[in-house]
Amino acid sequence: MNVSRVSSASSGPAAPEHPSPADYGHPLPWDTEFEAIALPELLERTAARSPHAHCVDFLGRRYSYVQLLNEARHFASGLQAMGIAKGDRVGLFLPNVPIYVSTYYGAMMAGATVVNFSPLYTADELCAQVEDSGTRLLVTVDVAALLPTAIEVIDKSSLERLVVGRLADMLPVSKGLALRAFGRSQTATVPDRGDVRLWGDCLQNRDPKPVSIDPETDLAVLQYTGGTTGVPKGGMLTHANLSINAQQVQALDPFPEERDMIMGVLPLFHVFANTCVLNRTVLKGGCIAMLPRFDAKQALKTIDRVRPTAFPGVPTMYQALLDNPRITKTDFSSLLICISGGAPLPAPVRDRFEEVSGARLVEGYGLTESSGVVSVNPYEGLRKPGTIGQPLMQTRLRLRDKEDATKPAPSGEPGEIVIRGPQVMKGYWNRPDMQASAFVEIDGEEWLRTGDVATIDEQGFARIVDRTKDMISVGGFKVFPSQIEDVLVENPAVKEALVIGVPDDYRGEMPKAFVTLQADAEASEEALAEWLNGRIGKHERVKGVAIRSELPKTMIGKLDRKALREQEL
Repeated sequence: MNVSRVSSASSGPAAPEHPSPADYGHPLPWDTEFEAIALPELLERTAARSPHAHCVDFLGRRYSYVQLLNEARHFASGLQAMGIAKGDRVGLFLPNVPIYVSTYYGAMMAGATVVNFSPLYTADELCAQVEDSGTRLLVTVDVAALLPTAIEVIDKSSLERLVVGRLADMLPVSKGLALRAFGRSQTATVPDRGDVRLWGDCLQNRDPKPVSIDPETDLAVLQYTGGTTGVPKGGMLTHANLSINAQQVQALDPFPEERDMIMGVLPLFHVFANTCVLNRTVLKGGCIAMLPRFDAKQALKTIDRVRPTAFPGVPTMYQALLDNPRITKTDFSSLLICISGGAPLPAPVRDRFEEVSGARLVEGYGLTESSGVVSVNPYEGLRKPGTIGQPLMQTRLRLRDKEDATKPAPSGEPGEIVIRGPQVMKGYWNRPDMQASAFVEIDGEEWLRTGDVATIDEQGFARIVDRTKDMISVGGFKVFPSQIEDVLVENPAVKEALVIGVPDDYRGEMPKAFVTLQADAEASEEALAEWLNGRIGKHERVKGVAIRSELPKTMIGKLDRKALREQEL
């Protein structure tokens, strides 16, 4: 497999428009060199270095690096025997299970591009993305919530073959026997038909035929995203994009000699977990304590059992742990760092979790189009709560005018973040028409537009104000809903908050707030609206506050403003 080097020369110094600070507060210099590596090489190197080290702990059953490497090679050989060749797309319709690791790297060893599909997709959603991506083969498990959907998709789409893993075969022996004996409602029968095969039957007991991979140009993953338009489209991520982003994240680690056990509760189909949980951990040679889905009670029991050193999550996960009574009995002393991403981290959640756990909880930022991570607050030393931290090594941020991205943001005003770095995608799959809206040319270079409006201080810390598409126009004034949400969650009765714009005859739009309440809290909608409006600007005052039993969330647990807007309007 080909390997190339990326150095500061390829990115250049930051432009004077928003200069990079001399010291980013990260353990390594900004111009640190990274290797553009084919992703399977991450697994191969670690297996050669530490073959019997544990790569995955799945509910108590442990899988070594050499075991998963051999499975990946044998699966790659099986794919080739089924006619999968370089450039073909192999879909993963999987929860967090051990075969995700060997299937992910194995598909790439065969030269295929992995397409990550959410296990929460309906058959119609999955069909649409299978057709758009041209996925030839899909891998899933015999879970009752997944297999029937996958069968429906192979019957309704151009998908050629379905490969099914048995969950019972991946569990510890006692749990596997219990699932076979008593868990029939949790699993589905694998149909006996020519286009459906068991995962174990696809493994060929030999190495695959060598496939040449150019990390800089060959696609490793198609990662679907709604992006700034809400239309699902596949971000084309190369081997270099993903392998370098894993190295960028690992380069932040101030604990290189410490034991590495990471909580794997983020769904691996999501780019945040793909980089921070899977590829970064395999790069370092750590172990992933893998849970098939997030459950607060099970996560806390796992923390006690495996003694993790890191726990990446989204804000709603940390809130769920705080809400679970078991948290007061959980030993968090092994945790060195917790990283929150995917959505703004409310200050009360951060402060309470740090108080209870004693671990540092830092906020980071990234998006599908950037392979997962763009910036993060330092793990040690200076951090600035409420910011998304500082850019990773070799990553440049600029602020552009909110109305016209070809122009710089006016001095001292928020602007749309644009990004340039080795982790930025090639573009959208089969969407050349979207290239112009996804990127902006600045001084002859293409920069990724994020749709996020922010400020950047003199030390390089970025503070997101809002999304360009979420700004509310109130009588000509631009109102950022996240600023109102930040005030709302300071009320001790409020647990979660979302603000959207609703029609108003006089002002065109007005903000309206939707909240959930803390357990046992008592508050009326009128009282919350009065409390809130007394603490925000006149043009920001909300039309009302609605108390809900729950707020809509995305597939990884982020509060979903788009879904709320659709429900309300």
